[in-house]
Formats: sequence, C-alpha cells, structure tokens
Amino acid sequence: MNTPLVEVKRLQKAFPVKKGFLGKRKLLHAVDQVSFSIMKGETFSLVGESGCGKSTTGRLVTKLLAPNRGEVWFNGRDISHYSENEMRPVRKEMQMVFQDPYASLNPRMKVKDLVAEPLLIHTKLSRKERDKLAQELLEVVGLNSYHAERFPHEFSGGQRQRIGIARALSVRPSLIVADEPVSALDVSIQSQVLNLLQDLQEQYGLTYLFISHDLSVVEHISDRIGVMYLGSLVETADKDELYESPLHPYTQALLSSVPVPDPKQKSERIILKGDLPSPVDPPSGCRFHTRCPACMEVCRQVAPEFKEIGPGHQVACHLYG
Repeated sequence: MNTPLVEVKRLQKAFPVKKGFLGKRKLLHAVDQVSFSIMKGETFSLVGESGCGKSTTGRLVTKLLAPNRGEVWFNGRDISHYSENEMRPVRKEMQMVFQDPYASLNPRMKVKDLVAEPLLIHTKLSRKERDKLAQELLEVVGLNSYHAERFPHEFSGGQRQRIGIARALSVRPSLIVADEPVSALDVSIQSQVLNLLQDLQEQYGLTYLFISHDLSVVEHISDRIGVMYLGSLVETADKDELYESPLHPYTQALLSSVPVPDPKQKSERIILKGDLPSPVDPPSGCRFHTRCPACMEVCRQVAPEFKEIGPGHQVACHLYG
C-alpha cells in the first residue's frame, strides 16, 4: 500500500461554451489544479455536489478525456500525452463502471458478448474461450451462467450493474474507476453491490477510484476520501479522520447533512447560503468564499494553498494558514 498506482498532478480541464445572446465563447473550468494519489489496493473516493468535476476527473484519469494541463501517472508512467495507440495496452489495466448500467450496455447484444467484448479487443482468446470466461465472470458477480444468453432489458438495475462490473473485470484490470455506480439503484441493492465491490477488491487485488455524491455510501467503501468543490479539491484525508475531524467548512457542511439513523440523536445541520457559483465564471480567491460561514477578507482575494495539516490530512483553507 506504499506504492502509488495513480498520481494526479495539477490536473486542469476546461470546456469551451457559448454564453449570452451573442454566443460569446467562454471556458467552463471543470477541473482546476487537482492533485492526489491512489495507492495500490486501496479505495480513494471523490465526493462533492453535482457539477463539482468528480466525473470529469475520473475520465481524465482513464484518458477518456485529455487534460489541458497537468499530469496523470499510472503505474510509474506519465500517460497524460499518450496517443490512442499508446493507450491501447494501458486501457487493459484500467476500466470504468458507469452510473447508468443500462445506458452503458448495448441493448442489442447478449450478455455473454457484452462481458466478452473487452477480451475480443485485448486478447487472442477463441470465441469458445471468451464465452466460457464470460459465464465464469457472471457467476463471480452473483449471476448465473445461463444469464449469458439474455439481453440487458431482461435484468433489473442491480443485475445490470453486476453485468457492468463483470465486463470491467474481464481483462483483469489493476484500476477500476466507479462513477456513481450505485446512485441509480434502490438502497437495499446498493449495499449488495458495494459488498460485491469490496469482495472483488480482496479477491483480485483491485484499486478503486470511487466517485459519489453520497457520503454514507463513501463511508462504507473508502480508505481515503477527497472532497471537491467547483472543480478543486478542498480536503483529503483517511476516511476515519475525515468523518471524525473535518477541517474545511464545506466538508463540515456536507457531513452535517448526512442523516443520522438514531431518531433520538440530534445533529446540528449547517445550512450553506447562496447558490453554487458557475464554473464558467468562478469566484476570485477561495471558490467557496461566497457560501462560507467563516469567510474572511483574505478568502475573497487569495486562493488558499493545499497544505498538510496532519499525517495524510490536507486542506485548502485560510483558517489553517
């Protein structure tokens, strides 16, 4: 667990957009100066509100999107500027599980072909060998081998997500980027899929980048957590450290909104005032200062540095300058 499988350094991604009546072109700053590392065999989670850049970061890590600036190191290699041909052997080592399992599965293909499709691209296995492996993988993720002859529409949401996980596992990747993998599922099914992901991690030695807006889900599966706000990381820490001693006011507000299962236990909710600023025109200084209950004058002028406050606990906030 001492060797980073993934290192992200000062990653930036902006998308050109048209804004206003005259269609003036501006930049939407989706990811800005994001840095973190993921150790081999651990689960690193990114959390934050919708539109904060979590999913874009996941796609930058897997090179489904090319960064404008910054570096992505995977297994000791800087893949930031790899061409498609150079990325082909690397893609076998990193796979994605998407939020909507139905949208990520071709409805015209049988399940055995969906699961075996990465094998067709990345291996020289025969059709018979691919079909056999697909059936074995379906059983690994909790389905039956006879499901291989069915189509995606014949399954429930939880079953379709299991098919997506089997497909990701087919080429034995080192890294799986799970982008909101349980947010479209019922709560009872969510825990089953999360338990499955943890069992597979132990069985295959997987490393996860887990993306979610749900802090209760993240608490269940994470080793370390990074909190994002408006395209930037504001805090990273071990799971227990983050939940027990959140430092950034945004992290504190997020954690205060998590429902407490005991109705007799009262928790003080931190209500953030104002709307989420536009990533097309982000605030100066600290991006959170427009909603921060502890805002100071320096917050409006100067962007805080990402500093280590304790062992493995980093925060970008002037309160800890």
